[in-house]
Amino acid sequence: MSTSSRTALVTGASRGIGRAVAERLARDGFDVVVGYAGNAAKAEETVAAIVDAGGRAVAVQADVADAGAVAALFGRAAEAFGRLEVVVNCAGIMTMTRIEPDQVEAFDRTIATNLRGTFLVLAEAARRLGEGGRIVAVSSSVVAMNFPAYGPYIASKAGTEGLVRVLAQELRGRGITVNAIAPGPVGTELFLDGKSPEQVEHLAKLAPMERLGTPEEIAAVASFLAGADGGWVNAQVLRANGGYV
Repeated sequence: MSTSSRTALVTGASRGIGRAVAERLARDGFDVVVGYAGNAAKAEETVAAIVDAGGRAVAVQADVADAGAVAALFGRAAEAFGRLEVVVNCAGIMTMTRIEPDQVEAFDRTIATNLRGTFLVLAEAARRLGEGGRIVAVSSSVVAMNFPAYGPYIASKAGTEGLVRVLAQELRGRGITVNAIAPGPVGTELFLDGKSPEQVEHLAKLAPMERLGTPEEIAAVASFLAGADGGWVNAQVLRANGGYV
């Protein structure tokens, strides 16, 4: 698959894994739409990094939990670069809370962004992409770990994996692949927030590689799925986690 004059939309691209994915796909030759929730300055930093390296990118704000905003995001992407070939949904939050009655609002927030947001982005991608299109969602390898206080997050990511497998079937015959990447612990602001150095060290040691992953390593997996060599991979969850589970 040639990436000449091709366009990728990456949500959650103002920081962390999303930014690394946006920058990697730009290096692969894609024009990139940098989707972000609220931090315009960080999103423009991603755009600037891509442009400084010789690529083309624009930043577009959208709350992925808002159906109208997601539709507008895809519309802006088409206006900026024309046809859209690749969509990578990296937008997400990680709210740590136990399964208790007074935590339902935290549960709802997590589900709204991580699961409803995934549903809306995947649905819009399915509506707009054509033959050869690639859709990638970000799940998490913590789905298999059952850690206390991860209930809402795990529920949202387990749901994401279900959506990916079903959408791949719904797109049968259209030549579009749908996959998920499930990172293990990655050294991002999202992962590190609220964790003590001891907790981070413990989680890093769980994988046989005995370290945190990097955003660039996850971006490399997204690059594979979006590129020519990923064309026969479909309805899969790639657990990029150093052997974490």
